[in-house]
Amino acid sequence: MNDIMQRVLKSSLRWHESTKLMVMKKALVTGSAKGIGRAIALELAQQGFDIVFHYNSSVDAAEEARKEAAQFGVKAIALQADITQPEQAVALVEQSATELDGLSVVVNSVGNYLSQRTSQMTTNEWHSVIDSNLNSAFYITQAAIPHLKAAQWGRILNVAAASAQNLTARDLNTAYIVAKTGIIIYTKSLAKELITDNITANVISPGIAENSFEYDDDWEDCLPTLPAGRPAHLSEIVHAAWFFLNPESDYITGQVLEVSGAWSL
Repeated sequence: MNDIMQRVLKSSLRWHESTKLMVMKKALVTGSAKGIGRAIALELAQQGFDIVFHYNSSVDAAEEARKEAAQFGVKAIALQADITQPEQAVALVEQSATELDGLSVVVNSVGNYLSQRTSQMTTNEWHSVIDSNLNSAFYITQAAIPHLKAAQWGRILNVAAASAQNLTARDLNTAYIVAKTGIIIYTKSLAKELITDNITANVISPGIAENSFEYDDDWEDCLPTLPAGRPAHLSEIVHAAWFFLNPESDYITGQVLEVSGAWSL
């Protein structure tokens, strides 16, 4: 290695180490009382992030998750909001930033699912799915961006769905996939715009997970044929999320990572 390359490498390493020292570890995870959101929020707490657990109606589950996170020695709070309503979404972000004294990470994991034939879907059903899966992420992220810029470092992570990048016809979940495909386009657009602000924006796209049918007694009979022979463990989805949220992933943005065990390929 010549002298010039050595100097460039040493300078880069010094810059990287200095920026790591300045990273603000303050995170809001929506839909984090249960499931994927909860698992990601707990991982962030274990990694030393102060964390806001968001919930809409699952107050007991959110409080249990908050208590578990607090055991890692971080500040953990639970806040309620219906983030399909823009004013409540903005209020949640502002309260989160106030409670945590800043905000540098936003994870959008809220999203309900509807199985309904496309031609039979009602207007209310359409709006409910789009509001939950796409509009809520837009409201939260747009409100959070000024705080991430103020932190001079940030991560935006949105949760889509396996195969949402595949523009194919759907039999029963058209609105859901429309919303998740929208999430991907929105995230990529943010990634290109915010990279100069040291903010990355990425997507994880889970397939069938171990909690997907947690409320069904016969959940094993509901599983489609999976190439991996099993659903994803939440820990595997969390591993993908942390790959993007890690402070060392500064140069990875606008990407979609499926965690689906080859399902939908």
